[in-house]
Amino acid sequence: MRKAMLLAGLCVGLSVAPRPASSQAASVPPQVVVTGTGEARVAPDRAIVLLGVQSRATTVAAAAAENARRIKAILDSLRAMGLSSEQLMTVNYSVSPEMTGMQTPKVTGYVVTNSVRAEVRRLDDVGGVIDAALAKGANEITSLQFYSSKADSTQRAALAAAVADARAQAEVLARAAGGSLGQLIELSSAQEPIRPIAQPLMRISAAMASVRTPIEPGEQTITATVTARWTFAK
Repeated sequence: MRKAMLLAGLCVGLSVAPRPASSQAASVPPQVVVTGTGEARVAPDRAIVLLGVQSRATTVAAAAAENARRIKAILDSLRAMGLSSEQLMTVNYSVSPEMTGMQTPKVTGYVVTNSVRAEVRRLDDVGGVIDAALAKGANEITSLQFYSSKADSTQRAALAAAVADARAQAEVLARAAGGSLGQLIELSSAQEPIRPIAQPLMRISAAMASVRTPIEPGEQTITATVTARWTFAK
């Protein structure tokens, strides 16, 4: 929500030595303070896919061996598609027992999970990456996020729009109060973190991927907020 106000006198929280009231009023000119917001939109051109393999067996060795075989096949397939080693990273590896019984728990098997983060630099390849991973034994696709390699320049455009919005508001206030804007005293920004566009996905198996996976990245909106302070001139 935009906030705008016309301030006269001392700002709240400013610590000064005690002075006569007439001296205080004369030392601080009236001010115009506004908060401006700006937006800029950009089409994502990259994606991050979090995929993995969960294997079960009666022994740790069997579960780990099966998991390693499938993960290796997935990584080899993704490298064959053109993904480099710097685009592929293991982000989780866990081993846990499966138990039965409440009173006397008994280990019945083991679960090994290996998760890989794949950075895809061409959106046309995202569906193919998912399909290739499923075909080679992935049974977890837990996250898909889109982002833009031009996010920084887009954020600067949003900042510029926020400053323009702040000035436009301040000029309206100043004119309505019978004056005009004076010197710019302060300008600060409060930028929201640039977050990738997340697409929640179910845990899916190769049996569910009989049709090529369609991908729609949408558009990313980047927002910036600035607070500006001007003197008020009569």
